[in-house]
Amino acid sequence: MKVNKTAVPESGFKRVKWGNGIYLIIAHVLAVVALFYVSWPAVICAVILYCVGGMGIGMGYHRLITHRGYKVPKAVEYFLVLCGSLAIEGGPIQWTTTHRIHHAHTDQEGDPHTPRDGGWWAHIGWIILGTAQNHDEATVRRYSPDLLTQPFYVWLNRFFYVPLIVVGMFLWAWGGWGVMLWGVFLRVIVGLHATWLVNSATHLWGRQRFETGEDSRNSWWVALLTFGEGWHNNHHAHPTSARHGLRWYEIDFNWWAIRLLQLVGVARGVKRVRFDSVAIAWHMVTGRGEKAGRL
Repeated sequence: MKVNKTAVPESGFKRVKWGNGIYLIIAHVLAVVALFYVSWPAVICAVILYCVGGMGIGMGYHRLITHRGYKVPKAVEYFLVLCGSLAIEGGPIQWTTTHRIHHAHTDQEGDPHTPRDGGWWAHIGWIILGTAQNHDEATVRRYSPDLLTQPFYVWLNRFFYVPLIVVGMFLWAWGGWGVMLWGVFLRVIVGLHATWLVNSATHLWGRQRFETGEDSRNSWWVALLTFGEGWHNNHHAHPTSARHGLRWYEIDFNWWAIRLLQLVGVARGVKRVRFDSVAIAWHMVTGRGEKAGRL
């Protein structure tokens, strides 16, 4: 399969992201080492941080600052994005830029991680040989100008790894090497592969409820791993919807958490999709039911 030349130049191997590659090798090795330090405190810490980082990505990085599917006070917004940084998927501005480019060129020339360039490429190859989360200033200004005006995001985009270093030091001081290895490396690696499955698996396997003109699909098992991000065809059909799991059986933990924030008065302007039984069609609504156009 021909590789997307926009994403990977002919001299691709000369432009290997060595830092990303070396980090991923070390992190994978340490994740395996963690399996030799099994304990209940280690497992519990890993599960809690997996939820914090994963939902921080889904609720914060993705549905909040990338698509603006809902609004919360700035303090809450920054907290959710800070939680997302613990997943070590790049700074919020670069992450947002990558995802907005993906939606602008889904499975076409220019998509940073389309499986049409290969399943391996979509899953991890683009991190090592492609753009990764390393767009130039002009691209960032084009796709994420709204975030560049906020000093917090500019700082976190540059030092997104600092919160995890602080957490890792605390875990080591509190529970020793085993807790730190589980809470940092094993948890991060599992989380990275889960997110990468959204890029690869949900464009290769699953069902399409909506005809979106590209390969996005709904995958229940990816949704379980990513707290609801696996309902990818639903998402591509209605990108600004804060709700991805549209049916009662489509488990979407991120949406349930957003809905809870709405019920207690923290979240507002929540965009979601509802089925109109009269028109026999799905419609975007905002807040208490006011119709809103797709953005």
